[in-house]
Amino acid sequence: MNKSNAPGPANMPRIIGILGLLAAFAPLATDMYLPGFHKMAEYFGVAEGGIEVTLSVFFLGLAVGQALYGPLIDRWGRRAPLLAGIALYIAATLACLVTSDIHLFTALRFLQAVGGAAGMIVGRAIIADLLNPREGARALSLLLVVMALGPILSPILGGFIITEAGWKTIFIVMLGFGLLCAVLVWLHIPETLPPQRRQRHSPAHVLRMWGALLGDGRFVVPALVGGFAQACMFAFITGSPFVFMTLHSVSAQAYGWLFALIACALVVFSQVNRWALRRAEPGAVMGAALVLNLAAGLGTLAAAASGSLAALLVTLWLAIGSLGLIGANAAAIAMAASRQSFGSGSSLIGVAQFGFAFLVSGIVAALQNGTAWPMTGAIAACGALASLLWFAAPARIRKVAAFA
Repeated sequence: MNKSNAPGPANMPRIIGILGLLAAFAPLATDMYLPGFHKMAEYFGVAEGGIEVTLSVFFLGLAVGQALYGPLIDRWGRRAPLLAGIALYIAATLACLVTSDIHLFTALRFLQAVGGAAGMIVGRAIIADLLNPREGARALSLLLVVMALGPILSPILGGFIITEAGWKTIFIVMLGFGLLCAVLVWLHIPETLPPQRRQRHSPAHVLRMWGALLGDGRFVVPALVGGFAQACMFAFITGSPFVFMTLHSVSAQAYGWLFALIACALVVFSQVNRWALRRAEPGAVMGAALVLNLAAGLGTLAAAASGSLAALLVTLWLAIGSLGLIGANAAAIAMAASRQSFGSGSSLIGVAQFGFAFLVSGIVAALQNGTAWPMTGAIAACGALASLLWFAAPARIRKVAAFA
C-alpha cells in the first residue's frame, strides 16, 4: 500500500469485497431482468424492442455517470459522492416498481444507472488510492471475481423469479441490494482521499485535464483497448436472450443457467490473472489475453455458421472469460498513467466502457435478422479492434504502459 491513510492489511479483503458488491450494481440491474423481457413487454403494452431500449438506455446512464463522478470524487472525496449515488439508485429503483408508463420507466432506468455508476468508478479510484499498479491490478482481478457473482447468479435468480413471482420482484431484489450496499459503505468504507489531496478545480480545468489524459497515449490506448474488449460482454448480454431462447428454443430458466455458465469463465480467468501477475507485467498478460479473445471471437462466427449450440457455448466461454484477463490489466495500466487525477482517469475509463456498451448494444439490436450473426459479429469485431489498437500502438507506449 502506498498511502499513509490506507487501512490496515487485515481490512483490505473486506473493503475489496464491498467494492465488488458496488461494482455488481450493473450486472444485477441488467442480467437479472433479461429472462423477463417478454412479460415486461406485455405489462407495459409495447413490443419487446421497447424493453430492449431500457437496456441500452441503462448503458448510456452508466456512461454519463462515469463522466459525472470523476470530477466529483477528485474534489469532494470518495465517500460522499458514493453514498449520494447509492441513494439515487435506491430512489430510482423504488420508482420503477410503481410506474406503469414505459417512457417514465425508461427514464428511471437511466437514473438508476447514473446512481449505480458511483460504485463502479469510486471502487477503481479507491484501489488506485491505496495500492501500486501491480497490486492494483491484482486487487481489480479479485474485485472482478466478486463482480462475476452478479452475472452468474442474477440470470438464474431472474429466471426463477420471473416464473414464480413476476418481474417486479426482480426490482424488489435490486432495491434490497441497494439498501444493503448503503449500510456496508456507511459502516466499512473509509475516506481514502484526504482534504490536502483533493482537486478543487473549475469545470474548464476539468475539461482541460480530460483533454490532457485523452492526449496521452499511455492512458488512452489501454483505456480504449479495455473499452473495446469489454464491449464483447455487452454484445453477448444484448444478443443472448434471442440467440438462446428464440433461436435455440432454450427456456427462461435454462437460459439463466447457460448465461451463468459463461459468466463463470470470468471467475476462472480472473484467478488465472492473479497467478499470471506474480510472474509478468500487466501489459504482457493483457497482450496474451487479447490474442485469445480475438481467436475465440472468430470462433463464435464459425459456431454461428455451423448452427451448433455446443460450439457456440465453448467459444463464448473463452471469449467472455478472456475479459477477466483484459479488463483489470487495462484499467490498472490506464489508472497508473493518470497519475494524480485518479478520479478523472477512472471516469474516462468508464465512459469508454459503457459508451461502447451503449453503441454495441444498439447495433446488435438494430441489426437483428433472426440469426446469431449480429451478436457473434459484434463480439469478433470488438475483439479485433482491441487487438489491433494494442499491437499497433508504438512500442514506446506499450513499454511505458506495461511498466507504468
